[in-house]
Amino acid sequence: MAIHENLLGGPPPTHLPDESEPRELLAGGTPAADVAAKYPTSSLAWARLADEAFEAGRVVESYAYARTGYHRGLDALRRAGWKGHGPVPWEHEPNRGFLRALHALARAAGAIGEQEEYERCSTFLRDSSQTAADTLG
Repeated sequence: MAIHENLLGGPPPTHLPDESEPRELLAGGTPAADVAAKYPTSSLAWARLADEAFEAGRVVESYAYARTGYHRGLDALRRAGWKGHGPVPWEHEPNRGFLRALHALARAAGAIGEQEEYERCSTFLRDSSQTAADTLG
């Protein structure tokens, strides 16, 4: 693994610890609600619930699930040493739950006309990981 020096003097990338159990349960077809109930700190489970609700047209429900995943992710980022800004790389798979929840929150905020929240979350996503913003749309 290559080590890259941050020449701009910004904070180093934050890498969340791996929580393989929720990811494996979701990949195996366990309903997201069951995974969130068993692992309530899993941003990935909440992001999946947000996606399911949004796809079913339940936008306010999607917003609530996404906000939960977002806040659980912020808690995890802080425990991992994040100071409120800096890269949260999409390439590090354990970061994807938080990034997906952040994307889902922006999407739901936009859908209910909460423009300021949509813009804040969209900018936060791009600033955290341009790859995530490009991948998630």
